[in-house]
Amino acid sequence: MEMNMTIFAEFENRIKNILQDSNIKEKNGKCLDLSCISVDVPRDTSHGDIATNAAMVLARAVGKNPRSLAVQISALLGNDSDIASVEIAGPGFINLRLTDIFWHTRLANMIKQGVDYGRSNIGKNVKVNIEYVSANPTGPLHIGHCRGAVVGDVLANLLNFAGYDVVKEYYINDAGGQVKTLARSVFLRYREALGQNIGTIPEGLYPGDYLVPVGKALVDEFGEALLKMDRDKALSIARVRATAAMMRLIRRDLAALNVHHDVFFSEHTLHADHGKAIRSVIDDLTLRGYIYKGKLPPPKGHFLEDWEERDQVLLRSTEVGDDMDRPLIKSDGSYTYFAADLAYFKNKYDRGFNEMIYVLGADHSGYVKRLEAIAKSISGAKARPVVLLCQLVKLYRDGKLLHMGKRTGNFITLRNVIDEVGCDPIRFMMLYRKSDAPLDFDFIKVTEQSKDNPVFYVQYASARCHSVLRQACESLQINEIFREDMLEHIGRLSDESELTLIRKLAEYPRLIEQAAMHQEPHRLIFYLYELAGYFHSHWNKGHKDASLRFVQVADKGLTYARLGLIQVIADIFASGLGIIGVKAPTEMR
Repeated sequence: MEMNMTIFAEFENRIKNILQDSNIKEKNGKCLDLSCISVDVPRDTSHGDIATNAAMVLARAVGKNPRSLAVQISALLGNDSDIASVEIAGPGFINLRLTDIFWHTRLANMIKQGVDYGRSNIGKNVKVNIEYVSANPTGPLHIGHCRGAVVGDVLANLLNFAGYDVVKEYYINDAGGQVKTLARSVFLRYREALGQNIGTIPEGLYPGDYLVPVGKALVDEFGEALLKMDRDKALSIARVRATAAMMRLIRRDLAALNVHHDVFFSEHTLHADHGKAIRSVIDDLTLRGYIYKGKLPPPKGHFLEDWEERDQVLLRSTEVGDDMDRPLIKSDGSYTYFAADLAYFKNKYDRGFNEMIYVLGADHSGYVKRLEAIAKSISGAKARPVVLLCQLVKLYRDGKLLHMGKRTGNFITLRNVIDEVGCDPIRFMMLYRKSDAPLDFDFIKVTEQSKDNPVFYVQYASARCHSVLRQACESLQINEIFREDMLEHIGRLSDESELTLIRKLAEYPRLIEQAAMHQEPHRLIFYLYELAGYFHSHWNKGHKDASLRFVQVADKGLTYARLGLIQVIADIFASGLGIIGVKAPTEMR
């Protein structure tokens, strides 16, 4: 048995092996097709620890009704020494209750593995590229970027923990019209830093004060020289310096959120050398019959008086699932955003990525078919893009909605939120709903020290575990409790509340695998919150009933066994919160 094999996978293998060795055959005499057998949590958890659909999926081929086949299978499963009881439910589901010894053995494995418990090789070291944030480098990150940043970062950590080879990537949109607007905005601030009266910031430029230091830096570097040189050259210099300054600002904000990318890929590099990378992709797709010259109708639902049909270089993207064929070259001869997207995807594909995940805002839902079309045109069916859409975050202060104005330059920045509430509450709460569901974030509630605050509730559980371990050392008058001592006495755990906790801990490896396979990092938050609830409930029982307390000075063996349980809970909080990028505190003041 693999150390971190889930109990569901383990018993699925056991059941299949038992059936293979049995005399149960298909009615035509062939061996059983066991591929559809699964093991899961029973519909009613009071009926057992695990359940299998074996009788349900095999009945037709065997030629028996599911319930009578379930009776036959149950008799075979009853010979497994780890199965305490077998019950048949409904039309033929088989519920299994496992022995206390099995759970004690499972807990011993958890203690041995420490914070590596739950780590999986399900990813088989497959290379995965996760692109997230990728905000235009035109200003500081605002709260709208926050959710995607956290979802992408935690998903990357989760996939890495599940055995994938993950690269975290940020695509710098530094070649379009917005960076040209940034250059003009910064040049205005440059003139202001030279003492010129620039008046009101013109409509369409970026008005934020965050560009003032960039203008001053240009003065420090160039003095008045930019005023005297060719305007396009001066704006080009301003663009390069401003983009670099904005990316330094963005990186600092991301670091404050504990987000660190492996790769920052510049769109501008795709346009370098007269767009060599883009031209190469277009040439390749032309040879493969994907490129043609044609006319596009005006956008659906819009009547545009100034719309002028013209021959364009188009990708046959409708042939690979898109809503429309996409233009690649603008009327001025420059490449479109879509053309750059083709070249960027090709770049990732050439770097060995067949699995690519894009974490985008909900307003980018139209990109899904576009990316799928790009993937099919570039790689056939070899590369698989997955798009995760993040819904908006609404900010509240003590129940009152806060309104944001992105265009006014006084929007709520990510750094504002980090400085006020800290990194941990933000990262935790950004995952407290599935990414495609709206999320409310209340400045006051996420910093309350109460059970109504999920962040505090889970971190307090972690701190409480370590408090128990410290108190045990004091009571037993020892400096350290060794895991070997815990292992020796695990069999002493017999209270149903203790066994329930072990069962909950045993779910962790499967939770990791399921969350990774479905790209749903919020499942980890939900699990840790539930585990905290189980632990706090058990602690309260010991508070009321002295016989259930973790430390029994008169019975060191039982104490060590219970501390083993506490140690694993602490390990899982450290592991799970580590994946989330949140501290697992050992004490809270």
